[in-house]
Amino acid sequence: MPRFSVVVPVYRIQGYLRECLESVLGQTPPPDGTPDPAPVTPAPVTPTPDAPAAPTPDPSTPGDRTPDRPTLIRHAPHHLAAPAALTVDRPTPSRPPTPTRPPTPTRPPTLELIVVDDASPDASAAIAAEYAARDPRVRLIRLDRHTGAGAARNAGAARARGEYLFFLDGDDLLLPGALTALDRALTHAGDPEVLLFGHDTIDWWETVRPVDEDLTGDPLALAPVAWNRVVRREFWHAHALGFTDEAPYEDVIPAHRAVLLAGERATVLDRVCVRWRERRGGSVSTTPGPAHLAFLARYDTLLGGLAPDERARVFPYLTPRALAVLTDPGRIRSADRRDFFRETARLHRAHAPAGHVPRTAEERAVAAGSSLAYDKLRKAGTRRRRLAAGLNRGRAGLRGRLMRAAYRADLRRGLDPRLAVYSAYWNRGVSCNPAAVYAKARELAPHIRGVWVVAAEHRHHVPDGVEYVVEGTRRYWRTMARATYLVSNSGFPGGFTKRPGQTYLQTHHGTPLKRMGLDQRRYPAGTHGISFSAVLAHADQWDLSLSANPHSTEVWERGYPSTAYRALELGYPRNDVYFRTGPDEVGRLRAALGVPPGRTALLYAPTHRDHQPGFLPRLDLERFVRALGPRYVVLVRAHYRCGPGAEVPRHPRVLDVTAHHRVEELCLAADALITDYSSLMFDYACLDRPIITYAPDWQAYRLARGTYFDLLSGRPGDTPGAVAIVEDELIELFRSDRWDTPATDRLRAAFRTRFCPYDDGHAAERVVRELMLT
Repeated sequence: MPRFSVVVPVYRIQGYLRECLESVLGQTPPPDGTPDPAPVTPAPVTPTPDAPAAPTPDPSTPGDRTPDRPTLIRHAPHHLAAPAALTVDRPTPSRPPTPTRPPTPTRPPTLELIVVDDASPDASAAIAAEYAARDPRVRLIRLDRHTGAGAARNAGAARARGEYLFFLDGDDLLLPGALTALDRALTHAGDPEVLLFGHDTIDWWETVRPVDEDLTGDPLALAPVAWNRVVRREFWHAHALGFTDEAPYEDVIPAHRAVLLAGERATVLDRVCVRWRERRGGSVSTTPGPAHLAFLARYDTLLGGLAPDERARVFPYLTPRALAVLTDPGRIRSADRRDFFRETARLHRAHAPAGHVPRTAEERAVAAGSSLAYDKLRKAGTRRRRLAAGLNRGRAGLRGRLMRAAYRADLRRGLDPRLAVYSAYWNRGVSCNPAAVYAKARELAPHIRGVWVVAAEHRHHVPDGVEYVVEGTRRYWRTMARATYLVSNSGFPGGFTKRPGQTYLQTHHGTPLKRMGLDQRRYPAGTHGISFSAVLAHADQWDLSLSANPHSTEVWERGYPSTAYRALELGYPRNDVYFRTGPDEVGRLRAALGVPPGRTALLYAPTHRDHQPGFLPRLDLERFVRALGPRYVVLVRAHYRCGPGAEVPRHPRVLDVTAHHRVEELCLAADALITDYSSLMFDYACLDRPIITYAPDWQAYRLARGTYFDLLSGRPGDTPGAVAIVEDELIELFRSDRWDTPATDRLRAAFRTRFCPYDDGHAAERVVRELMLT
């Protein structure tokens, strides 16, 4: 029997689920034959003005006061018979208390991980199925319809086999060493019915904050939630405990009942074990509305079914918790504040024990039912803060002020339903996914006029016959104000105002291997000049986020958290050309690039390094082509961020194609791709041609930039083909023909399955129909 059954309900959580599951599975060694899970590193703690920095837990004994003896607090029973409205049994344990035993060194606790798919419409179930297929500790339960977290947890508990139930949300983290510490604490306390513990929080900025809660006092003082306690499974079922079917706050009643029923066999471990994630949007705590009145309804039901002494014990926590919900703008809208206050006051009148004395001025206002008095308390001091707000909105000269005035006037004009504006790579020209969408829109929606935004220094890249505006000009601002459709793979310059009625398609410009968006905050070497507030503000403008594969969907959801957009899993339009170009056209491309007939063309396309500017190839290209001989020709493409000054050695079999504007044509012309960490590998996989990974600085790159998976692991789906770490290894791969073998074919097939599932030559058509013709 496993020591712990960790139950994780999942619904629209794909961007965070992998990290959650890894944090659980990494607690104990995997069974024999199971690949070791990737380690999960807790986010670094960022000090904040209102809270001291919390230390990042040590993996061995994080948060313990002493390594060998856990700090436990035992509590006296508080039970009398309860009315029929809510059955609370007398405190007769289902088995006699076990004498306290000293801890003994044992192997890590065993676990089972039960993931309950609450009919999630995203890839959450597929992610869980992937883990279940490779790790026997993981089980996936699929529900036929969406029922809510409460019913999903109940379904998991019903199928659990472990001694203790541990309910964890799919976007939260179990901190390193937590299960070992819990197992030791349970053993020390004689396997109590309930063991509670502490938690901290992490927000979308990856800022970790400690939680101010007393882990040495009454266990009812801890938040009444599912994920800060473990409950003995037999005890849970013997008392018919379960979560409320209706959400939200489905855990308030069972959280209290379990502690009350356990009596002296409810124990607290003075240690932080769970990291609760505060999401930017899409969760209960960030969705304001009248649904949060359910918090008060749960307490109304709970208190109405308790005996007088139990009610006296629970009631003091009601008003402070209700006021915490009331003052949280993520939960209660201004329009709902009066109703919430009135209901809080009603509960206070209905359930206050005789002789109860409010402890604060706010609670006295609730007891008196005076929302006016409460509002006066809350508004104290706000006038000074308003007066302190600056009104300085400087403009860079008269021209800028006039331009903004004209732009504001354009914003008052109607949108043009026949106008679309495009940009690519921060206005470098006509390319990538926006170019493919533009071309297909001209074919399928010719009534919609397409205009490109380009920087002045790149306007020579615009093909003849393509209409464009230069960023920052009067025409640019007029176009941005009037266009109905906005299509970009990066962003539009100048801080434009997104208007109601405009539809913004963010196509992105590659499948992410390296960390993106807010995930970059853990890797400051790659964040020069990035404003993460601006990143979030930009994501809030999107309506549609194009995805090439489920992996990208997960990353975009996590790295660019916003409820403003929905994922568009239709494939990459720029990859259509790989499925629609015949051998004759490929031959013409090779000839135009200077590839002699009968030669094997290798495209060498390394990515840039944020921490190392300029083009610094890790390959001696002259030595490489000399070693390979006349059979091979190497096309060298430096990353566009390296600029036109990339120095490529002169050699008859080394062709510098950095200035070639369409990378898709270079891929079509090449017989194989040599790259390191460039997202080009994901696109090139559509061609089903060999991909060779040459990564001499892999460890440095991972540490400096961060990656989402181990490109060099050799696992199917992670590694696209042959791998070389040093130059001699790369040369030997080609001399021995090991760069193209049945084994590399199998790796490439798995890579294509994972990263090219939607690409079939028709992605642009699907996007245009979704964006402009539905």
